[in-house]
Amino acid sequence: MKILYSQEKIAARVREIAAEVTRFYEGKPLTVIIIASGGVFFGADLIREIKLPLWVDSIGAASYIDDRSCGRVSVRSKLKLSCAGRHILLVDEILDTGLTLAELRHYVLGQGALSVRSAVIVAKDIARSQANGLADWTGFVAPNRFLVGYGLDFREEYRNLPYIAILD
Repeated sequence: MKILYSQEKIAARVREIAAEVTRFYEGKPLTVIIIASGGVFFGADLIREIKLPLWVDSIGAASYIDDRSCGRVSVRSKLKLSCAGRHILLVDEILDTGLTLAELRHYVLGQGALSVRSAVIVAKDIARSQANGLADWTGFVAPNRFLVGYGLDFREEYRNLPYIAILD
């Protein structure tokens, strides 16, 4: 395993993203929706650093089965809060194909959200369709390798590592 981003480097970048999010949403009510399971680690750290009143919810969603994208998003839970009339920030651990963020963005807009933005701790350096797009805030851009740690997993293992590494 090769460490790409240390715990300290991740913490510093999370603080930077939180400061940007705080400035962007100043004066607006913000609802953060964390995409479980992987987004929980980044989401928890990020919301503690955002200096605004906010609401927090989570949703279970994934487009991967084991270690491969299945080409569709499986939503495994429902939101507690209504999205209607809210500014939504979707938080996930990784932007790979972009399918999960694109589908959830469409879902919350359909629920009446005022706006939807997204933040990920890492994006893979790959070409994506314009429909799937990019995250509004990205911690790091990583090579197109299999990554683990800080919420990223291989068959549900390694999520708890405090760093992000390439799994060989």
